[in-house]
Amino acid sequence: MWLKPEEVLLKNALKLWVTQKSSCYFILQRRRGHGAGGGRLTGRLIGALDAVLDSSARVAPFRILLQVPGSQVYSPIACGATLEEITQHWDWLEQNLLHTLSVFDNKEDIASFVKGKVKALIAEETSSRLAEQEEEPEKFREALVKFEARFNFPEAEKLITYYSCCCWKGRVPRQGWLYLSINHLCFYSFFLGKELKLVVPWVDIQKLEKTSNIFLTATIRITTHSKERDFSMFLNLEEVFKIMEQLADVTLRRLLDNEGFDLDPDLQEPSQITKRHLEARAQNEFFRAFFRLPRPEKLHTVMDCALWTPFSRCHTVGRMFTSDSYICFASKEDGCCNVILPLREVVSIEKMEDTNLLPNPIIISIRSKRAFQFIELKDRDDLVESLLIRLKQVHADHPVHYSTSQDDDMLSHVFHSTSMCSGHKFRDLEMMSSQNSEEGEEEQSLQQHPQALKVVLEQSGSQSPDVQMSKEQIKLNLWNEHFMEYGRTVCMFRTEKIRKLVAMGIPESLRGRLWLLFSDAVTDLTSHPGYYGNLVEESMGKCCLVTEEIERDLHRSLPEHPAFQNETGIAALRRVLTAYAHRNPKIGYCQSMNILTSVLLLYAKEEEAFWLLVAVCERMLPDYFNHRVIGAQVDQSVFEELVKEHLPELVEHLNDPSALASISLSWFLTLFLSIMPLESAVNIVDCFFYDGIKAIFQLGLAVLDACAKDLCSSRDDGQALMVLSRFLDHIKNEDSPGFPVGSHHTFFSDDQEPYLVTNIADLIRDSYEKFGDQSVEQIERMRYRHRIRVLQGHEDTTKQNVLRVVNPEVSFLLEDLEELYDLFKREYMMSCYWEQSRPMASRHDPSRPYVEQYRIDTRQFAQLFQLVSPWTCGTHTEILAERTFRLLDDNMDHLIEFRAFVSCLDTMYNGEMNEKIKLLYRLHIPPGNAADYQKQLKQMIKDLAKGKNETETELPQMSQREFIQFCKTLYSMFREDPEENNLYQAIATVTTLLLQIGEVGHRGSNSGSCSQDSGEEPQASVPSLEQDSVFADTDPGTASQDAQAFPEEVGDWTVSLEHILASLLTEQSLVNFFEKPLDIKSKLGNAKINQYSLKTFEMSSPSHREIKQDSSLLRQVCHNKARITKQV
Repeated sequence: MWLKPEEVLLKNALKLWVTQKSSCYFILQRRRGHGAGGGRLTGRLIGALDAVLDSSARVAPFRILLQVPGSQVYSPIACGATLEEITQHWDWLEQNLLHTLSVFDNKEDIASFVKGKVKALIAEETSSRLAEQEEEPEKFREALVKFEARFNFPEAEKLITYYSCCCWKGRVPRQGWLYLSINHLCFYSFFLGKELKLVVPWVDIQKLEKTSNIFLTATIRITTHSKERDFSMFLNLEEVFKIMEQLADVTLRRLLDNEGFDLDPDLQEPSQITKRHLEARAQNEFFRAFFRLPRPEKLHTVMDCALWTPFSRCHTVGRMFTSDSYICFASKEDGCCNVILPLREVVSIEKMEDTNLLPNPIIISIRSKRAFQFIELKDRDDLVESLLIRLKQVHADHPVHYSTSQDDDMLSHVFHSTSMCSGHKFRDLEMMSSQNSEEGEEEQSLQQHPQALKVVLEQSGSQSPDVQMSKEQIKLNLWNEHFMEYGRTVCMFRTEKIRKLVAMGIPESLRGRLWLLFSDAVTDLTSHPGYYGNLVEESMGKCCLVTEEIERDLHRSLPEHPAFQNETGIAALRRVLTAYAHRNPKIGYCQSMNILTSVLLLYAKEEEAFWLLVAVCERMLPDYFNHRVIGAQVDQSVFEELVKEHLPELVEHLNDPSALASISLSWFLTLFLSIMPLESAVNIVDCFFYDGIKAIFQLGLAVLDACAKDLCSSRDDGQALMVLSRFLDHIKNEDSPGFPVGSHHTFFSDDQEPYLVTNIADLIRDSYEKFGDQSVEQIERMRYRHRIRVLQGHEDTTKQNVLRVVNPEVSFLLEDLEELYDLFKREYMMSCYWEQSRPMASRHDPSRPYVEQYRIDTRQFAQLFQLVSPWTCGTHTEILAERTFRLLDDNMDHLIEFRAFVSCLDTMYNGEMNEKIKLLYRLHIPPGNAADYQKQLKQMIKDLAKGKNETETELPQMSQREFIQFCKTLYSMFREDPEENNLYQAIATVTTLLLQIGEVGHRGSNSGSCSQDSGEEPQASVPSLEQDSVFADTDPGTASQDAQAFPEEVGDWTVSLEHILASLLTEQSLVNFFEKPLDIKSKLGNAKINQYSLKTFEMSSPSHREIKQDSSLLRQVCHNKARITKQV
């Protein structure tokens, strides 16, 4: 254990300790008499001394000392009861601290740094122990208080966990604390009088990886757009990295990928996320990925146990997983034995008598008259009780209806086992499922086909004679023997033997049924009788964009195969695709689904093919078939990393290794079906249904390995693509019972030279032998990391496209425009962090056009306006921001996009004087009615978007009330300007002139009051803050209130834009003010620093705005009342 460093003198203690290891700064010592051979007398003497003088050494016979060269003072920093324990501490010091200390010049700094680090490790160990004991951790509360004080986030920013570590700034480590919250990664250090604060939003992280530098062997590197940060010296680096992966994945998918985001219910609310929930989520996702179960399936318990395996005549050690609808088992030895028991298949769960040979046993019986015996189960009683409750619930929700067969040896509602070697038809393994939709159908398009298309072709004799039936017969015999020993239902023992059988290729007559078993689509099929038929009835005949896409691709699906050269196959394909699009509108229909479904229909009945498609799209290839195919891109990125790891020589020879990802995309989307002869590709599909995406990864590596020599000699990406295409075209299935399908798979090149043919069985065998060491857990961890990269890649693409559209329309430099975009996006994100009740319209929608994906509301716009607008008017800034927002909200949905925001800023910073005055003029013109105002706003937006040279419609004239507000805005803009006095005098002169112009044009009868107003001093004409108001509505009620507030002004005193502009041009100081160059860089720099603090201030006083608005309304009411009283 680590010890609190305390200085000791070793001059008189050297005889009691023996130095085992030493370095420049550390010494590992052993107490004399401990562990030394033949030292019994010495041990007794030292033990007596320990009892009298040094009782602590009796507990810890090993220790590590910190020594500063040239000093006689040492500090114990660790102790251990065994050599193994103390060696672990020594190794940690060597790997994390020893090389670091060389960067310090001062010996005192070295001692201070090491002591601080050890104290932090002690605090972290204490916190971990408290958390493990499920007590209220006092240390966590203290850390939470420090987190809130140091970073001043709103209360909604929840701290998940914290760690002691070092952050590297160049070659110098800064010891401090790493805080991980739901939206941010934060680091704080106060070391040697210097304070360091880092705040990195999870959505800004581009890459999260474990790496090493010249000083340390283990470092976590955080990469953002602008910087790389290294964190090291963690007590448990692997634990920290897993939590970081989880938090980054959850946050990025919640904020950037809500198209396909499907969190657990416990994680849907960010404020409820805890470290325990994140760890449970990681375990749950591993469980679903390992056994390829439905996404809604929730893991309940994981416990060690042993399962009786009759084929090995012993109990196999492993772990039991129980979830909502499944009991699963996985052996500790990878691939030794896995079992999946759907509760729907379970008949009973019983406890057996506890004996020495069979401790804590239970028996689980299934419908096929098999029983599974589990032993060594802790908390057996609670486990059985919970399983029985869920078993009862499953049977109540999905009653099981199955029939018997007279010639059945092993009853199952899934399979009727007859002679496995006779007929080779699907009758050998008959699925009992309801097909009620076949009866009573009036239209041919709604009738489901009762058999797999390949069976129909065999019965009709359209297939060529089977020249390989003997090989098929051998395979069938092998599978029949396997079924007898390991089981024939979904509850079979899945071992390395069955993996070898699958790699050889599943017999044609068993392929569809085994696909159903391996994917567990059979459970969905039997649990939803009649579901598919109802979907077909509801979906067929409806016309929409999805059905049009399906119709367009129907005849492109395996057109060379006889099954899809007639209406029978085409109609079945149409029904399955349309039914699935109706079932899952989020996915609908995506290209490549037609090819996959066509192959499924060849080997499975129509309803079975539908449920196989459900299994593939919704759990085996998650997020593959959606608008942005995020899942496929993530796996492409994972595949690229695997290529770099397993084929480094190939990567070195390629100019751009990432080009492999684009070449191999179709491998993943179609499971090699579109780029390989069908009779060969179905063997890969066999492996996919058994091993999941792992099979596709290793097949892809095997293909690249086989082509490595030719790829290394290729001149460019085009030639590399030709090499791969030629190789894939010449993969043959020697065991296929039929001739190759499709004439486009030629075995000769263009110059008729023979090309080497590869047997698919050999390729699959090589893939398992050379690249089959990747585990499901490793693949899932890699997916976490690469999903960050893919999502950020989409964000970069969105940003570049938005800038490409907006840049020609404005005069900002590109780097300034990029910073404005980042500020705009960050303002949106901060509201997502801390404002839970947000309208759905304002959510990030990746399916929208690039320029419309991020939109902000009036509150967010007011924050940005205050940060970056050059027209800051003190307390009047908020009012001006609201007017500007109304102007930019052209469709009146209370949201604006980046294009409108930056166009307005461009006028403020880079526009000519007349353009700026025109913008100010428009900001002070109230709407007449909603329809007219809508047209006016559209014209204003066109003008702001550089349509300024075109013919413009005449703007309405400004009333006296609006003119007074216009003058007040100008007065507010001049504050703190170096020429403030001159500007005030100039605007007073202009105001007087314009009042006189308005008086001349006055067409009313009440000229006395107007003469009195025009005779006042200009300063008196400018109202106070109480007289100002914002046009908060466009409805007629508001317009009538304005008319009552200023009854003498309606239809009387007016002034035009031309009058205002001409008057302002008479004063040179005003001209200089509006034409002086403005630099946005300083504003952008301050905005990046102050954006968080401004948002935090707003969040800390949520009622501030409402109080201010109520006060303004009250002042306006009092003002109107005073005016009416005066008139009376």
